[in-house]
Amino acid sequence: MTRPDAVVVGGGVAGLAAAAALVDRGARVTVVEARPMLGGRAGSYLDPATGEEVDNGQHILLGCYRESFAFLRRVGAASHVRVQPSLEVPYVDLGGIRTTLSCPLLPVPWHLVGAIIEWDALRWRDRLSVLGLGQVIRTAQRHLAGKTTRLAASPEETVENWLVRNGQSARLREMLWEPLALAALNQPPAEAAAPPFVRVLAEMFGPEPSASSIALPILSLREMYAEPARRYIEARGGEVLTNARVRVIVEHGRAVGIRVRDREEIRAASVISAVPWFALGDLFDEPPDRVGSLVAAASRMASYPIVTVNLWLDRRVLDTPFVGLPGRAMQWVFDRGQITGLSATLLSLVSSGAAAIVTEENDALVALAVKELGEAIPAARSAVVRAGSAAGGDRPPGVHPRG
Repeated sequence: MTRPDAVVVGGGVAGLAAAAALVDRGARVTVVEARPMLGGRAGSYLDPATGEEVDNGQHILLGCYRESFAFLRRVGAASHVRVQPSLEVPYVDLGGIRTTLSCPLLPVPWHLVGAIIEWDALRWRDRLSVLGLGQVIRTAQRHLAGKTTRLAASPEETVENWLVRNGQSARLREMLWEPLALAALNQPPAEAAAPPFVRVLAEMFGPEPSASSIALPILSLREMYAEPARRYIEARGGEVLTNARVRVIVEHGRAVGIRVRDREEIRAASVISAVPWFALGDLFDEPPDRVGSLVAAASRMASYPIVTVNLWLDRRVLDTPFVGLPGRAMQWVFDRGQITGLSATLLSLVSSGAAAIVTEENDALVALAVKELGEAIPAARSAVVRAGSAAGGDRPPGVHPRG
């Protein structure tokens, strides 16, 4: 291959999106990925318990993910997700009561107000408390648009403090805001910073009602976006290498290319890192000065794990593609068969901010998922679990999954 204009290190969402955008502009690009399969932390793998291809956790998109949808359209994969006409989320609370939050087709923000006013999971005082957020969300939207310098949340306050300060009742926090915060930020509301959460709300609830809709991949993540992106890049003269562990070549204080497996060198005008923050330092024998401080800062960052437990049952137990399970360790359950249109009876149960359970053995995590599933879904109590495995974050499935 002719010397590329850019090397992109990392074949996950960020790396593939960057490479697709570059080749779209006529650049010659090489993508290198250390793993055998593309996708990174939003990828697929072969489950050791069943040999089936499953995703590294259930991933969803929201209608406000404009750049994500633009990327899917660019590589011809927009049809690989199914988007709700408007937000609709079924829940089963800790008392076993099932309700559905459903946004009517009303203008923003009245679709959200209407959904909560009609949501029978709440008492009237809980429903009315949402009205206190309307002006705050509008302030956040104006700030995003550069129309005001006023902040909708203090940088020092947590999501929990912000919700309480804005009059959100305990029941509304339990059923709606806290599950949303966990899913969006992967941190407990008592620890997560309020400003990023407020930005999520500002994006979700304006300006189009569809911005809050949930979109689910109907294929494995490998088929949904990773392989279409590979084909798009290669069709435009790019190159995609897997099983390629690399070191960045630094000369005179700047990156000039990469060394693959300590042998082959690929020189390029630019080197783009699209690896997770914790892997940035591993790209260099000795990072240049301007990168060294970034590597040092990245090494100090902490993260919260996400744990996914996959259960293969002998029958279908959900009547909807997914259900929220607020107040539990496993906060969501997804029916992969319904989502993909296949007859499979694979359920994926997801726990975000899973520090309390991440060190549990595989069997204990499977037992916890089976227990909570049975408590929430009566039909699951008589189902037989044919296989089960847990996985999380950047670790393969099995013992001690981590995020």
